[in-house]
Amino acid sequence: MSTTRVLTGITTSGTPHLGNYVGAIRPAIQASRAQGVESFYFLADYHALIKIDEPARIQRSTLEIAASWIAAGLDPDRVTFYRQSDIPEIPELTWFLTCVTGKGLLNRAHAYKASVDKNNAAQMDPDADVTAGLFMYPVLMAADILMFNAHKVPVGRDQIQHIEMARDMASSFNHRYGEHFVLPEAAIEESVATLPGLDGRKMSKSYDNTIPLFAPREQLKKLIAGIKTDSRAPGEPKDVEGSALFQIYQAFASAEETAALQQAYADGISWGDAKQVLFERIDREIAPMRERYESLLSNPQELEALLLAGAAKARAIATPFTAKLRAAVGLRDLRTQAGQSTTKASKAALPSFKQYREKDGKFYFKLVDAQGQLLLQSGGFESPKDAGQAIRSLQDGTTAVAAEQLAPGLSAATVEAALHSLREA
Repeated sequence: MSTTRVLTGITTSGTPHLGNYVGAIRPAIQASRAQGVESFYFLADYHALIKIDEPARIQRSTLEIAASWIAAGLDPDRVTFYRQSDIPEIPELTWFLTCVTGKGLLNRAHAYKASVDKNNAAQMDPDADVTAGLFMYPVLMAADILMFNAHKVPVGRDQIQHIEMARDMASSFNHRYGEHFVLPEAAIEESVATLPGLDGRKMSKSYDNTIPLFAPREQLKKLIAGIKTDSRAPGEPKDVEGSALFQIYQAFASAEETAALQQAYADGISWGDAKQVLFERIDREIAPMRERYESLLSNPQELEALLLAGAAKARAIATPFTAKLRAAVGLRDLRTQAGQSTTKASKAALPSFKQYREKDGKFYFKLVDAQGQLLLQSGGFESPKDAGQAIRSLQDGTTAVAAEQLAPGLSAATVEAALHSLREA
């Protein structure tokens, strides 16, 4: 059975809250237990430097987030769990990708454009307070993904652009230096819950309306008591629609428990009693993990050892892969030059696909032989995913008729000739 690599990054910029747990931590840990999946989870502390200049805060957040994931059930023996800054190959790959990435691509990044638009609206210099780190953020994110040739990256819809940009960068590098990178795909989880916060808006640190994941029991009870409700009195039927309290409960409860609280709403349960029900349900799930979390916080040496062990696992992949990339771009031991032609000839013995994007915005690929002669030139595809699927079909030996459909504008004879060369190789 083939293995799918899945990679998830967690920015070390704050304390995890219930929304993070329900929307990211819990589903990711469940997914990591699936068969045929190789999971990578990393603490994105380089990314945190883009928006936080408080060293103590970054260190504390790294500690709290690492403890949260382990306490919530992440098994470091089953997955690769590491700190981004422990992998020096990642910033090196960032530079390699920087050298094949057009500035125009980065100009279109949502975060950068939002900053420029904000400055323009305020009649300021468009790049006021915009750091090169913010501008280069998509390249660092691409390096995180491509270093481990992740097949899938779970992201929210607002992050899809970063995965598409990573694909562009991978294609540009592959086009220049050979097929080194898998083109990653965004994995959108439509059913992931988004929790409302204390004021009914989305639970977010930016709104200061969060409930910390491992708040002490009494603090948890107090915060839940502060959830915004309407003025309906005990005995008056209450609506579950739009009730932040009910939505939070639903994210933790079983279908039967949810139905029971819905009936209690209809029967006029008091808000105080409903909040007590919510508190008890959350605490039942969180309490065992809270004990483990507090133990880890008081023993940071245990977490440090886990992260260093995870970094060793990650570098067992990253170090030899980076050596290949260095050789591909020409950063080589000069003593190997004499034997380079033989190595290069053997490496180029097979026809290879090159995928790239043209100025018309469409995605193309070509098949070239060992001497670089063109065997097959595709038509334009609307997305890199479509072009990649066409390449895979050709590699799998798809019939000429089907391949002609996947490569628009090509004759069946042209496709069949290219397939023959591929099969002969």
